[in-house]
Amino acid sequence: MKAVATNRKALRNYEIFEKLEAGIELFGTEVKSLRGGSVSLDEGYAAVDGGEVFLVGVTVAPYAQGNIFNRDPRRRRRLLLHRDEIRRLFGRTTLRGYTLIPLSIYFNDRGIAKVELALCRGRKQYDRREELRQKAADRDARSHGRDTVRPERSRVR
Repeated sequence: MKAVATNRKALRNYEIFEKLEAGIELFGTEVKSLRGGSVSLDEGYAAVDGGEVFLVGVTVAPYAQGNIFNRDPRRRRRLLLHRDEIRRLFGRTTLRGYTLIPLSIYFNDRGIAKVELALCRGRKQYDRREELRQKAADRDARSHGRDTVRPERSRVR
């Protein structure tokens, strides 16, 4: 599995509940551009529309030697999922308020482009701050040779 692009901000800005893998419908010059690593997932999300799932806001740069065969870099790309998965995702995104965010795009062992999607909910600013505090406390505890943070003991005289 060769990762082409990852969405590192998604892990910080969203609380992830479930991950799934989907195929992506691409044209020839888009595949060549992906193999070159010129893709951006920063503003991307997936939307369920009319019984199909589309990847929206992901930029695949035009292939340099593609000339007239290049497509629009910001076009909607269809994701390939089973019908039952699409129904389940539709229910979760519309009724429960979850969002589908692409975490990474990669080529599997057979050379087929895949997207790793996450079913997630956006974090509030205070949730992000609390997570940063927790990570800092864990890092400090590890640097002092302890696995967990122990509470302070009060000394009685």
